[in-house]
Amino acid sequence: MNTNYLQNFRPYLHFAPAKNWMNDPNGLVFFEGEYHLFFQYNPNDSVWGPMHWGHAISTDLIKWDEMDIALYPDELGTIFSGSAVVDWNNTTGFFPDEPGLVAIFTHHLDKGRDSMPKQSQSLAYSLDKGRSWTKYCHNPVLESEKKVDFRDPKVFWHEESTKWIMVLATGQTISIYSSPNLLDWQFESEFGDGIGSHEGVWECPDLFELKVKDTNNKKWVLFVSIGDTSLIEEGSRTQYFIGDFDGSKFIPDEEKSELLDYGRDNYAGVTFSDIPEKDGRRIYIGWMSNWKYANKVPTEGWRSQMTLPRELSLRKQRSKFKLIQEPVKEIDSYFRNQDYFNYIIKSSKGPEKLNIDGASVEMKIEFETLDTHLFSININHTEEKFTSIEFDLSEKVMTVDRKNSGITNFSAAFTYKQMLKFDCLETVKLILDSSSLELFLNEGEYALTSLVFPDKICESITFFTPKGSFSMKGSYAIR
Repeated sequence: MNTNYLQNFRPYLHFAPAKNWMNDPNGLVFFEGEYHLFFQYNPNDSVWGPMHWGHAISTDLIKWDEMDIALYPDELGTIFSGSAVVDWNNTTGFFPDEPGLVAIFTHHLDKGRDSMPKQSQSLAYSLDKGRSWTKYCHNPVLESEKKVDFRDPKVFWHEESTKWIMVLATGQTISIYSSPNLLDWQFESEFGDGIGSHEGVWECPDLFELKVKDTNNKKWVLFVSIGDTSLIEEGSRTQYFIGDFDGSKFIPDEEKSELLDYGRDNYAGVTFSDIPEKDGRRIYIGWMSNWKYANKVPTEGWRSQMTLPRELSLRKQRSKFKLIQEPVKEIDSYFRNQDYFNYIIKSSKGPEKLNIDGASVEMKIEFETLDTHLFSININHTEEKFTSIEFDLSEKVMTVDRKNSGITNFSAAFTYKQMLKFDCLETVKLILDSSSLELFLNEGEYALTSLVFPDKICESITFFTPKGSFSMKGSYAIR
């Protein structure tokens, strides 16, 4: 397999490192006109290894400039996941002249085969808009004598209680701490016992408030990622809870969690801090891979990419609050030559093919009538390779099958079908990049993110029903 072929997998619209290994997004923060994306990074190989913080900067969330490594391992350990904030009021004392950035991260220290590793929380700060970093001289600032899993701090300023809040992954729970200055931390509460999915270790939490669309109400959302285990087919994925937070405790509306994304390739995502109030968006990025096969995907010299940034909101429907996620509006300027279509698909006429030739594709579909129980949308990468998206309206299930999509032999888990159950079907948005597809149903009510590794991302898209008919209209644009 030659390098030119594998280079085709490099995304056009999604962030990927120039070389070597990347996983979880870290330290997402907006400051002085720039979006900062830090990430778990191994600068020595294209498989997981000693973790550093890589760094990239963007002014529009789509085009990223990769910077020098921000944080290196030291005597306290390697640099695991964490977050970054703007210390606007100099609560730390690091910024006597003007506000600056503070990174809060996990130090992970391996003590050898016969001892458990040590995980503790530490700080670093930047006086030059994230270009260089100084580690706090009294690290770590938070340790545990009892918990081995004690990592991934996500920190935010809670205005109502005038203190910093940290949510921390602690095995099968999320622990909440508070601080007046990011230096001195006090335990507040622990969440998760007997609630939600516990099929894997809990990781990468995020807690934030969202406005409910078309109302004056607000609710709190808690993200918790679930690590891979041999007991589950799906591999690593992310759940969320909706509830209330009083500055000390998070109280969920329900004990059952919901999945953030029904695809196999969206994990460990978190949201940006300090996006200006006049913007008002809550923006999220996830790691587009799965621990079932992340070290084996068929790229050369680099591994992993991030999801497209997504704007999050809440919608109340069918007496429940639902998290809504849609690609950020900035993506629109990267597509051109928009075309429209209007089809009636009948089983008696056979498939309808729409020829599309683009390095990346955005398609929007609105269903008008659905006089059928089963239909499919096939993404034809080439004449022989395709990804199938099937809708079963009787079972209310969408299934994505990538077993014929391209290279799949690096992992048996990669060919497992991906399924999403929906309540109703109104619209579909599909974004294709060189090695991925992202599906959004009903204006972001459901999401499914999936890697694919074809020769070419798209030659045509085919619509088909084996019985009955359906009608739809929509548009597509290419990069």
